Amino acid sequence: MQIGPYLLDPPIFLAPMAGVSDQPFRRLCRRLGAGLAVSEMVSADIRLWDSRKTRLRLDHAGEPTPRSVQIVGTDPQAMAEAARLNVAHGAQIIDINMGCPAKKVCGTLAGAALLRDEPLVGRILEAVVNAATVPVTLKIRTGWNLHQRNGAAIARIAEQSGVQALAVHGRTRACGYQGPVDYASISAIKQAVTIPVIANGDIDSPEKARWVLDQTGADAIMIGRGARGWPWIFREIAYYLATGHRLAPPTVAEISHWVITHLDALHTFYGERAGVRIARKHLGWYSRAWAEGDAFRARINTAEHGREQLLLTRDFFTHLANKERLAA
Repeated sequence: MQIGPYLLDPPIFLAPMAGVSDQPFRRLCRRLGAGLAVSEMVSADIRLWDSRKTRLRLDHAGEPTPRSVQIVGTDPQAMAEAARLNVAHGAQIIDINMGCPAKKVCGTLAGAALLRDEPLVGRILEAVVNAATVPVTLKIRTGWNLHQRNGAAIARIAEQSGVQALAVHGRTRACGYQGPVDYASISAIKQAVTIPVIANGDIDSPEKARWVLDQTGADAIMIGRGARGWPWIFREIAYYLATGHRLAPPTVAEISHWVITHLDALHTFYGERAGVRIARKHLGWYSRAWAEGDAFRARINTAEHGREQLLLTRDFFTHLANKERLAA
């Protein structure tokens, strides 16, 4: 799939997720086959940019191209300025958040709340496209609620404004992450525009990825929660789409290697204290596939130092690898 000068191959992307798709996780997912990894959302209010949290979100050192940064806000000129400044910080694609369902975001009339104001959507998109010297993309939901599903209208506004690709989560804001994904609405949005459309929502296996692409006609897929604890899903889907066959699952030793790599990156990026704390949720996701995971999580959540966290994690996966060898 093409966005501006960038050929994105494979067309399997990591979704922007607050508190998850930080720089260490984006780099890991790109190494494991994601064709694009979109950043956590960055506020358009540049008064907040002096915080350590935002400074880290603006750090793209070592990331492969293209670097896609998502911005969120409601004021067209503030969004335009945020786009310019993010480009200056290394963004090569600017993604606009009009899909986040969180109360904290929608309460400020940002994120998915913008879907209720189509004229404002147009003004924001035009301002950002005119300000940015890089391609602009947009992430939306199918509408505000089941009675206000205007995703196709928003898509047409986006195309007319110069947006170069559109990601669609197949639920309304009111649905949150509950209930079935409305892939038919994604298909209708795809048919309403000529720009590339990226399907998002409950894609958690290679077979589901193939089915969603076939059902929606989308140009690419975006993985969010399906990548938590299983970032090698990107290479598994890419292999399946290319061959029609399942890639052999990673061995426990391979999983251990990538988990330790991720932990090291988190400790380095955030510093030991914050890195250990942030790593706990990832270790919870990595360990959920095994019965021994409950006991491991109880121990790991008490670890305060990076070395202790790494040793406990190595011991856990070494134990699992030994069981795997004995069972082979």
